[in-house]
Amino acid sequence: MLSNATDAFQSYDYPISAEEIIESDGDMELELPNGTERLGDALSRSAPETFESAEDAEFAAFSGVSSKAIGRKGYSDRDPICMGEDGPDQVSF
Repeated sequence: MLSNATDAFQSYDYPISAEEIIESDGDMELELPNGTERLGDALSRSAPETFESAEDAEFAAFSGVSSKAIGRKGYSDRDPICMGEDGPDQVSF
């Protein structure tokens, strides 16, 4: 999803501010499951901060992407069955 951004993050000298990354590569398009988004938009949702490593910048970008990065909203096949409801039987592997 963020392969181009990951490569860009590796090329910076750290520490670096989010503002500097946005200035340099903010127009980079991130391919998301439900569309695209600019890297600058994703990073601007995090608090203005300075990143100490490429990993820190990548985590901030992952945290800042919009709902275009998720599948069906509100869906989870891992939610427990509510009390009083019948659900599938437990399966043990």
